[in-house]
Order: sequence, then structure tokens, then C-alpha cells
Amino acid sequence: MSNVNIKPLADRVLVEPAAAEEKTASGIIIPDTAKEKPQRGSVIAVGNGKPDEPITVKVGDSVLYGKYAGTEITVEGKEYLIMRESDIFAIV
Repeated sequence: MSNVNIKPLADRVLVEPAAAEEKTASGIIIPDTAKEKPQRGSVIAVGNGKPDEPITVKVGDSVLYGKYAGTEITVEGKEYLIMRESDIFAIV
């Protein structure tokens, strides 16, 4: 698990995206130009939530989110997404 000095505010969540698939199920190698953005990741940090809406995800959860959800940020050379909890579809 990553140790990042970022504390999201309110209902925001910091997610580390999973690595993009390198091969298909049948073993075909996917070139860099054809790779899709991952839609799965691990929760690294969570905000405190809103007074009327507590946060339901927790650090360490594996989540599914929308393809274009969140804002990409780079911290210490690693890529992360910061998004609202409502952009997360499911906990896996």
C-alpha cells in the first residue's frame, strides 16, 4: 500500500489506478497505442465525508470507477486519481 501525504477533502477519494492490461485472455500482446484506461484501482486515502453523507469506501478497498472519472495527479512520480465518492460504481 502506498504512503502518500495527501488528505482528500469532503467526499473525495484518492485512488491508485491498476496497471493497464498487457495481454488479452488469449495471449495477444496489446500495443501501447491500443491500451484502454483502467477502470479499477485501490483506494489510498479518503476524505471525512459530508455531514449528511458519510463515506462508505475505506483505505485498501478495490473499486470500479468510470472511464473518465476523476482528475489525474502525479505525486512523487506515481500517478493517482482524485475523484468524488459518487464517481465510484462498486467495491470489488
